[in-house]
Amino acid sequence: MAAYGFHGGLQLDKHTRDVIARPIQDAAPSAVLALSLQQHRDLRLHACVRIGDSVHAGQVVARPDLDIGDNRLGAWLHAPCDGEIIGIESRPLIQQPKRSGPHLLLRVRESAPVATRQLDALSTAELLPAMLAQAGLSGLGGANFPSADKLIHRVDTLILNGAECEPWIACDEGLLIESAALVLEGAQVLARACAAQRIELALESHMTRAIDAVQAVLRERIADDAVPVRLHCLPSRYPQGSARQLIEALTGRQVPLGQHSAAVGVVVHNVGTAHATALASRGQALTHRIVTVSGPGVHAPGNYRVALGSSVADVIASAGGYTEQARRLLIGGPLMGVALPHDDFALQKGSNCVLVLDEVRTPQAEVTPACIRCGDCADVCPARLSPHLLWQSAQAQRAERARADGVMACIECGLCDLVCPSQIDLTRQFRDLKHALWQSDHKQQQALAARQRFEQRNLRLHREAEALETKRANAGKEALSASVVAAAIAKAKARRAGTRRDDGGESAS
Repeated sequence: MAAYGFHGGLQLDKHTRDVIARPIQDAAPSAVLALSLQQHRDLRLHACVRIGDSVHAGQVVARPDLDIGDNRLGAWLHAPCDGEIIGIESRPLIQQPKRSGPHLLLRVRESAPVATRQLDALSTAELLPAMLAQAGLSGLGGANFPSADKLIHRVDTLILNGAECEPWIACDEGLLIESAALVLEGAQVLARACAAQRIELALESHMTRAIDAVQAVLRERIADDAVPVRLHCLPSRYPQGSARQLIEALTGRQVPLGQHSAAVGVVVHNVGTAHATALASRGQALTHRIVTVSGPGVHAPGNYRVALGSSVADVIASAGGYTEQARRLLIGGPLMGVALPHDDFALQKGSNCVLVLDEVRTPQAEVTPACIRCGDCADVCPARLSPHLLWQSAQAQRAERARADGVMACIECGLCDLVCPSQIDLTRQFRDLKHALWQSDHKQQQALAARQRFEQRNLRLHREAEALETKRANAGKEALSASVVAAAIAKAKARRAGTRRDDGGESAS
């Protein structure tokens, strides 16, 4: 048990029994895989293959598109299967269905074994992040943040996050049940990369089979130089799987707003990321991930090993297809997940769950419900915010006031929506506020960068003009000096010629 807790949260009923009752199954890849080149919000990839190229499973198909001086590492992209590149086209992004981004289209042929590349076991810890970036590692908990970029900071604690708090998701639990040894092996590599002195593995107390599997591995003899691992069985409480809340629950440390967890000496990685790290240490790139397919709207709920780029429709087909109860399609859980308008979206590295529910969210009335100031939203808010105040700022379109009240600290967990007696759609409005503020900040940063480039250009042109003027002045002096010398020489020659005539030399007749 953890010695600390976190503010707010709720205990929610779990719906994962049917999922973990079955072993992890392989889902057939789609005939055409759509691999997104928009990996993270501000990180794109540059394709290193051309249309018509034949590729093999595990081959690098895109690399991070980084500017000179950008110290990020990103995550490379690899072909999940043998096939042919048939195009690059803009498609809706699965985590942001209203936005589109470039996707690399791979027509699948019969898959061959992945061509592996072994990582150097003797390489220094400083080189490990770059190696993991080349293996394509991104956070598999849902955020899809490049894993290597979280390892460039030295910390004292690595938290391994297996606390799946969304009530329908069980991909991490299933992975631990079947591959706990690989997860803990990968955790050692991650700890080595960031110089962590301890590993804290967090699970929720209802994950009994996963807990047993981890304890069985921990009872075995480990290497003398291994980083010590401590298992925490936390009470089930949403949103315990959020990084900031988990750090507070396990260490008592609070990450300041606007800073990364490394500021308090902690880095958090998902257990799926640790598993992928272990495979990367064997030379296998990240090309597949475990996805929970669940809900009353599918015939065979379970955990499925899915090739990246596979369509939601094909994954649901692998789970037996839709039932007559299917009404609502989500990527992710019911609280933090994103509603999809259709199933023609491609799963990516951060896609941890496909959820098909039997109910449709009731559309909001045209008249905005009134806040009765009950305070329930503030009681459950894990970020210690006052959602009713943020809502007032949203209604008045006062984004900067909302920033001052802490809207950027909102983790969009959806608890305020769940407990609001007026059924106000708070989270959506906070998400819109954050996006507006992010766009405003991004434009300001772009304007500042453009101004700095303009000033640097003017300074460079001024220096070049001064250098040219100096060069011309020096050239003039050199020319003047040369003419003076030439005149002196001519004068000296004339003087010598006159002297010879005075001495009786012949003159022209």
